[in-house]
Amino acid sequence: MIDEFPVIQVPSDAARAPEAMGTKRKFWFHDPELCTCLFKSARPNTGEDWAEKIAAELCEALGLPHAKQELGIWQGQRGTVSPAMIMPNEDLIHGNDVLTGIVSSYPREELYNVSQHTLDVVFQAITINNTQIPINWTPPTSIESAADTFVGYLLLDALIGNGDRHHENWGLVSTIDRTIHLAPTYDHASSLGRELPEEKRLKHLQNKTVGAYLKKNYSAFYAQANDSKPLTTLATFQTAAKSYPQAARAWLMQLSGISSEWVESLLARVPADRMSPPAKEFAAGILAFNKDRLLALQEELP
Repeated sequence: MIDEFPVIQVPSDAARAPEAMGTKRKFWFHDPELCTCLFKSARPNTGEDWAEKIAAELCEALGLPHAKQELGIWQGQRGTVSPAMIMPNEDLIHGNDVLTGIVSSYPREELYNVSQHTLDVVFQAITINNTQIPINWTPPTSIESAADTFVGYLLLDALIGNGDRHHENWGLVSTIDRTIHLAPTYDHASSLGRELPEEKRLKHLQNKTVGAYLKKNYSAFYAQANDSKPLTTLATFQTAAKSYPQAARAWLMQLSGISSEWVESLLARVPADRMSPPAKEFAAGILAFNKDRLLALQEELP
């Protein structure tokens, strides 16, 4: 008997306060067990809800600090329920606000095709001001800094094919005593091939072209500010690994502990009315292909 992930029924009158960031309908509400939560609706037939849930479970398996995610439904709309990861006396500072103070004329209001969003400047932003690791998180062995932790976020992106870590999808947390911490990783809905129509998934599966699909998986990070194209998600992690080899090895060790059997059982827990069998098979193919590519990078590390 498969123990499917539960679906939280959000009361129809639960909407308390809208959330301004992003493009999807979302609001804050109080859950009796999870306390303050964000409900984020998933656009119909996009898989945004199951992509978020699977990514969160992978974060947990990797040991990454992350926004918790549960499947939810509100007034017939499917979505996700996420307990607040920032406490009332803390402030989340999104990456665009951080970079505006570092990069002259940084395009704060743009989300995509921002070539100033380079990997070097992002790591600079994370390492200045003595940025600490995420609050109340115990890191794996050999992960010693906020930058080391962010390398893990990039491994996650390369694993799940998340090309949407633009400058509003990472950030820092300022506490009441003005200590700065890296925020947990969040917003992973653009991953696992969830955007593909079913017929395209089936075609890739039949033709065994999952790898070809992933070669076009671009990130939101650039190598240089004048580059016309961003790095791929794999190249982003590969580049960071050269600067932080100890952290890269540590996160790759975490990845090596995730078996194909575990992935299969994870995908089986997503309710069938949310994620079709071809979507599960395609997601499993993505994770297997990317895991192999990532682990192969160990040979390049000093």
